[in-house]
Amino acid sequence: MRIALSADSMVKTITGIYQLSCDIVACPVRELTGQPITPSENRMATIDGFLAKAAQAGASSVHISTGAPPLIRLHGDLLPMSKDNLNFETAKTLLMELLTDAQKEVILRTRKELDFSYASSGGYRFRVNIYRQRRGIDANFHIIPARIPTLRELQLPAIAKDVCQLNQGLILVTGSAGTGKTSTLAAMIDLINRTQQKHIITVEDPIEFVHENKMCMVNQREVGEHCRSFASALRQALRQDPDIILVGEMRDLETISMAITAAETGHLVLGTLHTLSAAKTLDRIIDVFPGHQRNQIRTMVSESIRCIICQNLLKSADGKSRILACEVLVGIASVAAQIRDAKTFQIPSIMQMNHNVGMQLMDEDLLRLLREKKVDYEEAMLHAHDPKFLLEACKKENIGPEAVDVSGKDSGKGSPRGRAQQRRG
Repeated sequence: MRIALSADSMVKTITGIYQLSCDIVACPVRELTGQPITPSENRMATIDGFLAKAAQAGASSVHISTGAPPLIRLHGDLLPMSKDNLNFETAKTLLMELLTDAQKEVILRTRKELDFSYASSGGYRFRVNIYRQRRGIDANFHIIPARIPTLRELQLPAIAKDVCQLNQGLILVTGSAGTGKTSTLAAMIDLINRTQQKHIITVEDPIEFVHENKMCMVNQREVGEHCRSFASALRQALRQDPDIILVGEMRDLETISMAITAAETGHLVLGTLHTLSAAKTLDRIIDVFPGHQRNQIRTMVSESIRCIICQNLLKSADGKSRILACEVLVGIASVAAQIRDAKTFQIPSIMQMNHNVGMQLMDEDLLRLLREKKVDYEEAMLHAHDPKFLLEACKKENIGPEAVDVSGKDSGKGSPRGRAQQRRG
């Protein structure tokens, strides 16, 4: 959950970030700290103050890039925080200060890129990716909220809470990068942790939200640190008496196969995929397998799938926050039949006819947000899966610009449809 600031407080905080980032760009690290960098010392890293200011402003991520000014992503927009660019030596020194000797070896000599989590001296946590590029060394700091948000705070539909009561099956949270999938899964795990007596194993790369034992026993494993891979950790998890398994990312055939097997053998499995709709999620899972296995996999998925939540974050109408829109698929009998029969293209129609069990299409949720005036018309059109459907619905309910040509003829650069299509491109 991002920290909410008043307009005056946000201006002061961003001004503070700007001044601090200017100092970082302009001064050698030795001058900022008064002493040379010694990573082994237990003290505040030079960059910690900048990261803390960015978190306080409500930013979702911070970029440190050679040849560019420090940047923060605020409500979806990437904002420069200095007039001057970071040079190679400053960027390298700022980032190397955060690493162990073994991590430095990885980034400088072997893989040239590195994922890890970082806890700053101010108590903030970040998911960090450091990588090499043609100008030098860069990093992205994704800000992890100080506490685990609730499902209500994340604006998720009631079905997200309901599926946490299940004992077995496969629950998937999907969407593009930066749409809050990790926060949703953390909120679901936290709800289970507070209300049930279960054994939860998470496999993450890296660990982001930290779950303390409450009513559950929670074991968190980090790929590369505690296990070799997602697939190997899942294989071993089946021998560790879990009730619930969280898979940070279902990246490959072996991981997906093990997740389906775990869901079939009486475990509740939660995972993520980078897909934009429920039907495409099912296609992605099935298509990763060789052709001769797909009929069997369709049957397995049809029996194990319980819920798919596809997320997107839109800029709010006032531009001061981001609003969740989501598509929800529930694994009812008619959905299972379409999966078995390789007719996933018919699933959106089933979703439209079963709102009573919590299903909804992304475009239906976008229409709700437009009705409630939480997002503007162009933003909704930009994220629509079927722009024509949304145009027709808006016209029927008299939402959005008055001059809406459903036939699509009015789709020039100046029209709402045209502008949305330009931004899609």
